[in-house]
Amino acid sequence: MEYIIPVLIGIGLAAACGFRVFVPLLLLSVFSHTGYMTPSEDFVWVGTVPALICFSVATLLEVGAYYIPWLDNLFDSIATPLAAIAGIFTSLAVISDLDPMLKWSTAVILGGGSASLFQILTVKARAVSSTITAGFGNFIVSTVELFISIVVSLLSIIAPVIAITTLIGLIIILIYYIRKHIKQRRNKPTVIRQ
Repeated sequence: MEYIIPVLIGIGLAAACGFRVFVPLLLLSVFSHTGYMTPSEDFVWVGTVPALICFSVATLLEVGAYYIPWLDNLFDSIATPLAAIAGIFTSLAVISDLDPMLKWSTAVILGGGSASLFQILTVKARAVSSTITAGFGNFIVSTVELFISIVVSLLSIIAPVIAITTLIGLIIILIYYIRKHIKQRRNKPTVIRQ
């Protein structure tokens, strides 16, 4: 059981990186700095003041970028690989006392995989929003993504089992709405002009 909780925390923080890359890193830094949690031995620096400042600035820039209409789609192309890297990083930072091979495998597969999954789903959600609202609704999507990233990050640190349950629910909801939108687009009649 002592190995499962850090893995769940890592998966939850990694998944939150799929919504906002730097929010989970900032919260990991805050909780490490305040002593609420202890990162793995190689990642103690995450709780230092310089790391806290860097993650704060990166978070502010990222959040701001998603509220600029054309920049949000451009940032998605950069954020997709960054989310996977951040997911691996956050998983490695919280998983300790495991064999290095198992630790890295878990971080890459579960951490990087969950971050990538949620990043891809949010890119699809933003594409659906852009299609429906001509891009004017993207700020709402951005706000929801930010909120989810904060909540999932906090839950991952405080109540990891609830965080994982929440993430499973989010996957089901996102896939349902994306499939529903795709189905509606396919069933839309085409107009033939003469």
